[in-house]
Amino acid sequence: MKKIVFVMSLLLTTALAFGQSAKSVLDKTASVVSNKSGVQANFTMSGGMGNVSGTIAVKGRKFHATTPVATMWFDGKTMWTYMKKNEEVNVTTPNETQLQKINPYNFINLYKQGYDMTMSQSDKSYTVHLTAQKTGKIAELFITVDKKSYHPTQVKMLQGNKWTVFDISNLKAQAISDATFTFNAKDFPSAEVIDLR
Repeated sequence: MKKIVFVMSLLLTTALAFGQSAKSVLDKTASVVSNKSGVQANFTMSGGMGNVSGTIAVKGRKFHATTPVATMWFDGKTMWTYMKKNEEVNVTTPNETQLQKINPYNFINLYKQGYDMTMSQSDKSYTVHLTAQKTGKIAELFITVDKKSYHPTQVKMLQGNKWTVFDISNLKAQAISDATFTFNAKDFPSAEVIDLR
């Protein structure tokens, strides 16, 4: 009986330590991505909407993403999406789930509550698996992180019954002006602005 109790407590301790290390990896990654001045990276998104490549700049909760199809600005509250094909700018106030679908870095706010975590690792990276504790959130995420730099290299998320994958490269800290995250109508004089708030 003592042996069983010992083995069970050892397994529980190991599981807790493993869970803490998954959180500590994401804490360090969030710290890198949350650089006060801002960070910039290239990304490729694949999944339900096909493949799209572009660049993203992030500063706290703000982001600016550019792809061949659309450009997005988010100032922490309001989002502007410029669709090049039809010269339209849609203005919205997105919720957390909507933000996660378009901003691979939103996991830095998401993982801190409402998710169970496990982690696996290879020679060069950690992969943290997040599972939502209740519905209404993104059900599952896999976040792959470089062991040396703690840069996220891939974010894979389950939305409905489809997986969306963001591959991230060339992440670097960079001083980014707050104006970068706000749509400026002067730069798009022929665009029609549609307020959907």
